[in-house]
Amino acid sequence: MSDLNSLADRLEAIVEELDEIAFDRLRLAAAEGQRTRPDDDRELTKARRAVEKAVAVLRGIDGSADPET
Repeated sequence: MSDLNSLADRLEAIVEELDEIAFDRLRLAAAEGQRTRPDDDRELTKARRAVEKAVAVLRGIDGSADPET
């Protein structure tokens, strides 16, 4: 496994962590009776998308890009 592929794998784990954090915050907001998205939800989503883009770029450089993305 190349260094870039290994880095992409670690970034994918970060994407999963960001998803978990966002979901936990949404669940907490709902439990508290909020009817709107938490303020930081949009920023967490932006961060997740940026990391996903980095994964795609690294996979492309490494030549192991997923054809479904």
